[in-house]
Amino acid sequence: MALVKRNLRLYFGQKSGVFFSLLGALIAFGLYLVFLKHNMIASWSQIPHPQKLLDPWLIGGTLAITAVTTTGNGLNQMIVDRESGTLADLSLTRLSYVEIQASYLISAVIIGTVMQVVMLLGMSGYFIVVDQIQIAANLIFPILGVIVLSSVIWTTFNLFILSFVTRVDSLGKIGTILGTSAGFFAGVYMPIGAVPNAAQTLMKWTPFPYNSALFRQVLMAKPIEQVFGQQSVQRASFERLLGVGIDVHGLTTWQQNSLILIGFAGVFIAGSLLVARRSRRVVLNKV
Repeated sequence: MALVKRNLRLYFGQKSGVFFSLLGALIAFGLYLVFLKHNMIASWSQIPHPQKLLDPWLIGGTLAITAVTTTGNGLNQMIVDRESGTLADLSLTRLSYVEIQASYLISAVIIGTVMQVVMLLGMSGYFIVVDQIQIAANLIFPILGVIVLSSVIWTTFNLFILSFVTRVDSLGKIGTILGTSAGFFAGVYMPIGAVPNAAQTLMKWTPFPYNSALFRQVLMAKPIEQVFGQQSVQRASFERLLGVGIDVHGLTTWQQNSLILIGFAGVFIAGSLLVARRSRRVVLNKV
């Protein structure tokens, strides 16, 4: 726990690092307000108060981006410690190598959770004031559950990616690539149903759209029911186009999206374990 606290202090103590870890999500939020919102409202002008559907749609996708970038930034300290030799020094203590690695993972999950809550409060507060959207109190715990799950999923993803990184110089490049691509793969810059079939197939082979869909299914369940009611065809078309459900032999449910995300986490953990021996050997060689 001392190492977890130390990692958290290092992350939150660098204000610029915190800001840049949120940059991808802030860009997505800004693009929606400046460019996408007007066009999307015009496209769905046939339904009453389309912003009350589109605003939570944007929140869901942006939270997925936040989970990706902040957990990755939280794990960057592991690479810094590895290159500086701090990780080798820590391995001389009573802590095992597994316990040391666990401290980085726990820190990243906490960081991802906290930063997603911050973004959720900021975006929902803005839309409540501007568009008078409503987020029911009974959604608080389901949303928090998805937030924690997202943090775990993307921590395992970033752990796998960073298992191949040995130099601190590479972290900025990787962060830029992830922050930029996350907006596309999460279906925020452009709805998944609006991209070509080949791009949709590529997106479906990643956890991004399922994470966004899970958030959106929680946030948009009541507004969708109020707008579409029993109009199942129009509702399915809306959900397919905007990625509220992912079209995999039929639209995925929230249970299916959760299981798919857990499956991805299992794959990332297995991949990380395969390269963990090499990483451990690199660290112990410095002792």
